[in-house]
Amino acid sequence: MLACCGSRRWARRLAGHRPYPDVAALLAAADEASYDLSPADLAEALARESAPGLPGLPLPRARSGEERAAPPWRGPRDSCCGSGRPDAVPARRPGVLAAHTALRAAHAAYESRFGHAFVICLDGVDQAESLDHVLAGLRTRLGHEPEKERVVAAEELRRLSRGRLARLMA
Repeated sequence: MLACCGSRRWARRLAGHRPYPDVAALLAAADEASYDLSPADLAEALARESAPGLPGLPLPRARSGEERAAPPWRGPRDSCCGSGRPDAVPARRPGVLAAHTALRAAHAAYESRFGHAFVICLDGVDQAESLDHVLAGLRTRLGHEPEKERVVAAEELRRLSRGRLARLMA
Protein backbone atom coordinates (compact mmCIF):
# COMPACT_ATOMS: atom_id res chain seq x y z
CA MET A 1 0.00 0.00 0.00
CA LEU A 2 2.85 2.38 0.74
CA ALA A 3 3.95 2.03 -2.89
CA CYS A 4 0.64 3.64 -3.84
CA CYS A 5 0.61 6.42 -1.24
CA GLY A 6 3.39 7.24 1.19
CA SER A 7 1.08 7.95 4.13
CA ARG A 8 1.24 5.16 6.70
CA ARG A 9 -2.20 6.16 7.99
CA TRP A 10 -3.65 5.85 4.47
CA ALA A 11 -2.06 2.42 4.01
CA ARG A 12 -3.18 1.16 7.44
CA ARG A 13 -6.70 2.39 6.81
CA LEU A 14 -6.98 0.54 3.50
CA ALA A 15 -5.38 -2.60 4.88
CA GLY A 16 -7.55 -2.49 8.00
CA HIS A 17 -10.82 -2.49 6.07
CA ARG A 18 -10.12 -5.43 3.80
CA PRO A 19 -11.35 -7.58 2.26
CA TYR A 20 -13.09 -5.41 -0.29
CA PRO A 21 -15.92 -6.91 -2.32
CA ASP A 22 -14.46 -5.61 -5.58
CA VAL A 23 -11.92 -3.21 -7.06
CA ALA A 24 -14.46 -0.38 -7.21
CA ALA A 25 -14.98 -0.63 -3.44
CA LEU A 26 -11.22 -0.60 -2.86
CA LEU A 27 -10.80 2.47 -5.05
CA ALA A 28 -13.68 4.24 -3.29
CA ALA A 29 -12.05 3.47 0.07
CA ALA A 30 -8.72 4.79 -1.27
CA ASP A 31 -10.41 8.03 -2.33
CA GLU A 32 -12.07 8.40 1.06
CA ALA A 33 -8.78 7.76 2.87
CA SER A 34 -7.08 10.33 0.63
CA TYR A 35 -9.73 12.96 1.37
CA ASP A 36 -9.23 12.32 5.10
CA LEU A 37 -5.46 12.86 5.14
CA SER A 38 -4.41 15.29 7.84
CA PRO A 39 -1.80 17.92 6.99
CA ALA A 40 0.83 15.71 8.67
CA ASP A 41 -0.31 12.65 6.68
CA LEU A 42 -0.15 14.65 3.46
CA ALA A 43 3.33 15.92 4.32
CA GLU A 44 4.44 12.35 5.03
CA ALA A 45 3.06 11.11 1.70
CA LEU A 46 4.59 13.98 -0.25
CA ALA A 47 7.95 13.46 1.44
CA ARG A 48 7.99 9.90 0.09
CA GLU A 49 7.35 11.02 -3.48
CA SER A 50 10.22 11.42 -5.91
CA ALA A 51 10.28 14.37 -8.22
CA PRO A 52 9.31 13.38 -11.73
CA GLY A 53 12.17 13.80 -14.12
CA LEU A 54 14.03 12.57 -17.08
CA PRO A 55 16.39 9.58 -17.04
CA GLY A 56 19.92 10.08 -15.85
CA LEU A 57 19.45 13.65 -14.70
CA PRO A 58 19.90 14.38 -11.02
CA LEU A 59 17.16 16.47 -9.51
CA PRO A 60 18.00 18.87 -6.70
CA ARG A 61 16.75 18.25 -3.19
CA ALA A 62 15.54 21.60 -1.86
CA ARG A 63 15.67 20.78 1.82
CA SER A 64 18.95 18.91 2.15
CA GLY A 65 20.88 20.29 -0.78
CA GLU A 66 21.56 16.75 -1.97
CA GLU A 67 20.82 15.67 -5.49
CA ARG A 68 18.90 12.57 -6.39
CA ALA A 69 18.49 10.67 -9.60
CA ALA A 70 15.13 10.49 -11.30
CA PRO A 71 13.24 7.36 -10.24
CA PRO A 72 13.07 4.30 -12.45
CA TRP A 73 9.85 4.09 -14.46
CA ARG A 74 7.71 1.03 -14.18
CA GLY A 75 5.28 -0.36 -16.65
CA PRO A 76 4.05 1.09 -19.89
CA ARG A 77 2.18 3.99 -18.31
CA ASP A 78 3.12 4.28 -14.66
CA SER A 79 2.17 7.68 -13.30
CA CYS A 80 4.55 7.32 -10.43
CA CYS A 81 5.08 10.74 -8.98
CA GLY A 82 2.92 11.94 -11.59
CA SER A 83 5.52 12.81 -13.71
CA GLY A 84 6.39 13.64 -17.16
CA ARG A 85 7.18 10.33 -18.58
CA PRO A 86 10.92 10.49 -19.09
CA ASP A 87 10.78 8.21 -22.08
CA ALA A 88 8.23 10.49 -23.73
CA VAL A 89 11.04 12.64 -25.08
CA PRO A 90 13.60 10.79 -27.17
CA ALA A 91 17.08 11.55 -25.87
CA ARG A 92 18.43 12.65 -29.27
CA ARG A 93 15.59 15.01 -30.20
CA PRO A 94 16.69 18.65 -30.59
CA GLY A 95 15.81 20.78 -27.62
CA VAL A 96 15.84 17.90 -25.14
CA LEU A 97 18.75 19.35 -23.18
CA ALA A 98 16.86 22.63 -22.87
CA ALA A 99 13.77 20.73 -21.70
CA HIS A 100 15.85 18.83 -19.13
CA THR A 101 17.33 22.08 -17.89
CA ALA A 102 13.92 23.73 -17.65
CA LEU A 103 12.50 20.73 -15.82
CA ARG A 104 15.36 20.65 -13.31
CA ALA A 105 15.07 24.39 -12.68
CA ALA A 106 11.30 24.22 -12.26
CA HIS A 107 11.56 21.28 -9.83
CA ALA A 108 14.19 23.11 -7.80
CA ALA A 109 12.01 26.24 -7.64
CA TYR A 110 8.94 24.19 -6.70
CA GLU A 111 10.71 22.26 -3.94
CA SER A 112 12.26 25.44 -2.63
CA ARG A 113 8.88 27.19 -2.54
CA PHE A 114 6.71 24.37 -1.19
CA GLY A 115 9.17 22.02 0.56
CA HIS A 116 8.15 18.82 -1.22
CA ALA A 117 8.37 17.10 -4.58
CA PHE A 118 6.04 18.19 -7.34
CA VAL A 119 3.35 15.59 -8.03
CA ILE A 120 1.10 15.44 -11.04
CA CYS A 121 -1.02 12.62 -12.41
CA LEU A 122 -0.55 11.95 -16.10
CA ASP A 123 -3.27 9.37 -16.52
CA GLY A 124 -5.03 10.21 -19.77
CA VAL A 125 -2.24 12.49 -21.01
CA ASP A 126 -0.74 11.46 -24.34
CA GLN A 127 2.83 10.25 -23.87
CA ALA A 128 4.13 12.72 -26.43
CA GLU A 129 2.56 15.57 -24.43
CA SER A 130 3.81 14.46 -21.00
CA LEU A 131 6.86 16.69 -20.73
CA ASP A 132 4.94 19.77 -21.85
CA HIS A 133 2.15 18.90 -19.41
CA VAL A 134 4.59 18.59 -16.50
CA LEU A 135 6.40 21.82 -17.35
CA ALA A 136 3.11 23.71 -17.75
CA GLY A 137 1.86 22.27 -14.46
CA LEU A 138 5.03 23.30 -12.68
CA ARG A 139 4.90 26.82 -14.08
CA THR A 140 1.25 27.28 -13.19
CA ARG A 141 1.48 25.79 -9.73
CA LEU A 142 4.59 27.79 -8.80
CA GLY A 143 2.24 30.81 -8.81
CA HIS A 144 -0.08 29.28 -6.22
CA GLU A 145 -0.18 30.36 -2.63
CA PRO A 146 1.02 27.56 -0.30
CA GLU A 147 -2.49 26.74 0.95
CA LYS A 148 -3.92 26.48 -2.56
CA GLU A 149 -0.96 24.36 -3.68
CA ARG A 150 -1.45 22.03 -0.71
CA VAL A 151 -5.02 21.40 -1.93
CA VAL A 152 -3.88 20.85 -5.54
CA ALA A 153 -1.01 18.56 -4.49
CA ALA A 154 -3.40 16.55 -2.29
CA GLU A 155 -5.76 16.05 -5.24
CA GLU A 156 -2.90 15.03 -7.56
CA LEU A 157 -1.63 12.63 -4.90
CA ARG A 158 -5.13 11.14 -4.57
CA ARG A 159 -5.30 10.63 -8.35
CA LEU A 160 -1.81 9.11 -8.38
CA SER A 161 -2.60 6.77 -5.50
CA ARG A 162 -5.83 5.67 -7.13
CA GLY A 163 -4.10 5.01 -10.45
CA ARG A 164 -1.26 3.08 -8.82
CA LEU A 165 -3.73 0.99 -6.84
CA ALA A 166 -5.85 0.30 -9.92
CA ARG A 167 -2.74 -0.85 -11.83
CA LEU A 168 -1.79 -3.15 -8.96
CA MET A 169 -5.23 -4.73 -9.03
CA ALA A 170 -5.31 -5.13 -12.83
